[in-house]
Amino acid sequence: MTNSTITLADDLTITRMGYGAMQLAGPGVFGPPKDRDQAIAVLREAVDLGITHIDTSDFYGPTVVNEIIKEALHPYPEGLHLVTKVGARRGDDASWNVALDPDDLKAQVHENLEHLGLDVLDVVNLRTAAREEINEDSIAEPYAALAELQQQGLIKHLGLSAVTMTQLREAAAIAPFVTVQNLYNVVNRADDDIVDYCAEHNIAFASFFPLGGFSPLQSETLAKVAARLDATPQQVALAWLLQRSATSVVIPGTSSVEHLRENVAARDLVLPADAVAELDAIGA
Repeated sequence: MTNSTITLADDLTITRMGYGAMQLAGPGVFGPPKDRDQAIAVLREAVDLGITHIDTSDFYGPTVVNEIIKEALHPYPEGLHLVTKVGARRGDDASWNVALDPDDLKAQVHENLEHLGLDVLDVVNLRTAAREEINEDSIAEPYAALAELQQQGLIKHLGLSAVTMTQLREAAAIAPFVTVQNLYNVVNRADDDIVDYCAEHNIAFASFFPLGGFSPLQSETLAKVAARLDATPQQVALAWLLQRSATSVVIPGTSSVEHLRENVAARDLVLPADAVAELDAIGA
């Protein structure tokens, strides 16, 4: 794949093909994995495959995924960047609960530092909603709290997750950010304007649930294009995202080494113009 990396700041160059660590926790992203050794093997294989962009959060598990990352990869290889997020807490019943109080956000940052074994976090995304329930509430207060931690040296770069264009512009007036992470894929295209904004401003747009997440993508067109290109539908969906814009990055998750290799192979898949046109039409 051409342009396999993206430089977002002088000290931040990441591979556009990243790895999302969410699935390393137990069922429902809660509790320990069924096979901890396999989870560790997946992380080490991701690094061996050249991935320098791992997405995580302390509310995966909770704490479980960050602890596995630390066990598998610490001391971290030079050039590896961990992108974490704050803004939610998990209930004892595995519920996802919004947690945007400034004092709580600061506690979450310190918890991420502790469980990852770091003194400073590369990137912290402010997650504005629990899962997909995006709203237009002001994010000024919580985002300013993270900007304060950045000024204190605990965070190198800021990011946003699950935001609208209004919230994005509100945050931009407070402090710069290097990533936006929203629900977006070949079928779900509501955030085309945000993808374009990010490309214009050299901000990484990370699609979460690039393959549909808990409801895998279903598309007859996607399947047909994949068959024609001798690729899997998942590989085509990832390749489409990487070709969607110069600053698009993908963070597909898996707990399988074999599946990880399959996903990473999508970085070398170049979709011809006719295939792109067919796939574009899915979300039109």
